[in-house]
Amino acid sequence: MKFLSATVESVLLADMHGTFVTRRADQVVLDMAGIPGDRHYGLTRLSGAREPMYPRGTKIRNRRQISVVSTEECDQIAQQLGIDVLLPEWLGANLLLRGLPHLTQLPTGSRLLLPNGVGLVCEGENAPCRHPGEIIQTLHPAQPGLIKRFVPIAQKRRGIVCSIECPGTIGQGDSVRILMEPLAIVQPQMAIHQ
Repeated sequence: MKFLSATVESVLLADMHGTFVTRRADQVVLDMAGIPGDRHYGLTRLSGAREPMYPRGTKIRNRRQISVVSTEECDQIAQQLGIDVLLPEWLGANLLLRGLPHLTQLPTGSRLLLPNGVGLVCEGENAPCRHPGEIIQTLHPAQPGLIKRFVPIAQKRRGIVCSIECPGTIGQGDSVRILMEPLAIVQPQMAIHQ
């Protein structure tokens, strides 16, 4: 197992009606379903376009309780878009971490652990969609084409989604230890063919 470390730069929540845009808070209290009042709160949710293996509207486990981005990846996206800054609020993020320039590459199953016992499990990449691009375009009207450019530029840099493994409080300045699970490699001869 491999350990990485990072720092919580910002804590945010999406509790404003009608928008995915988040707002900053000093801290958030997590329970097993996420951040109470956040738009992604819940043990289950209804499937959508990101789960084509289920009919739309099927009740499934909520793997998107928390959205995490890194300052380094936000800076990379901003630079490629030609804007000064990309705020985590515009991405609907709940946590902004510093110290993980390749956060989005964390393997599924990696754990984000805080000294107070809070534990998050990486459920995978938060695939980019056009909604943040629309927010960015609205805030930068003099730069046409940002909506279309956002998705390909944000690929493999948009951050991760997590589920809660151990509840508690997360605040700005908290240290985070990342426990990376080793990747399992399946050899072609091990695959089951039908």
